[in-house]
Amino acid sequence: MVFFFQNLVNALQWGSFYAMIALGYSMVYSILMLFNFAHGDIFMVGAYIGFGVATALVTLSASGFLALPGWMILVLTILLSMFLTSFVGMIVERVGYRPLRDAPRASAAITGLMIGIMLETGNLILLGARRVSFPPLIESVTYNVGGVFVTNKKIMIVLISLGFMLALHLFVQKTRYGMAMRAMAFDYVVVPLLGIPINTIARLTFAIGSALAAVAGILFGLAYPVLDPYMGIVFGWKAFVAAILGGRGSIMGATLAGFLMGFIEIFVAMVFPSTLRDLIAYSIILLILVFRPHGFFGEPYSARLRL
Repeated sequence: MVFFFQNLVNALQWGSFYAMIALGYSMVYSILMLFNFAHGDIFMVGAYIGFGVATALVTLSASGFLALPGWMILVLTILLSMFLTSFVGMIVERVGYRPLRDAPRASAAITGLMIGIMLETGNLILLGARRVSFPPLIESVTYNVGGVFVTNKKIMIVLISLGFMLALHLFVQKTRYGMAMRAMAFDYVVVPLLGIPINTIARLTFAIGSALAAVAGILFGLAYPVLDPYMGIVFGWKAFVAAILGGRGSIMGATLAGFLMGFIEIFVAMVFPSTLRDLIAYSIILLILVFRPHGFFGEPYSARLRL
């Protein structure tokens, strides 16, 4: 049981990354019917922006120019990185996706792949191929709870992730912009006739998704402090699978599917050789989609007018 709960804690942390990234995929797909395959690399960009912001704040704090405790540096890093990464997402939407909004879906998908390659290459040009180490903003403290070792960082990562997921849910359900996003997800064709500015909502959707990806990147940097220019590829594809598994447009579904991805990967590796982890994990997901083709909370209704 101790071994089980230890892996459960690890799965919650790992699933938090997938869920945060999957939310961006789910939002864009539900509202614009686009597969933003560059989103995994936006997660990478957000992690590197967080690295730059955190390094600058730590340097200023160490020099005495701006004395800040570690938790304050972390809060400022998250907020500034969300702000800056949201602009990256809006630029991607404006340059890459808006001109192709009425083009075949395959054109937008290929564009997303190309944008991802451009972001990776741009990172290599600016920072080189070497990996960078995320600064330790919070001192790690380990708690022994009945033989299960839990660090303050793991607790913080899960709580921060759940907090942002809840905030996004409230934003979509309670605000005027959230209502417009839900209306676009239901019927993209009729919405412009109601006076809803499509470009504004599309830009907002990419900004929010990119900001959440930046949070995931920073939290990943705190847990696993080595950042790599290609770190977004694997995370991006797995989070995309989680978004599809959760159901089109469902924030709850993307969240649960992201955590499920983390649980499956951790517990499969606990029982079987790690080389079989992805094979078994994706086989389980494929079996779920056979019986739930619309995902956990997806609706049978789809925007057929746009296909």
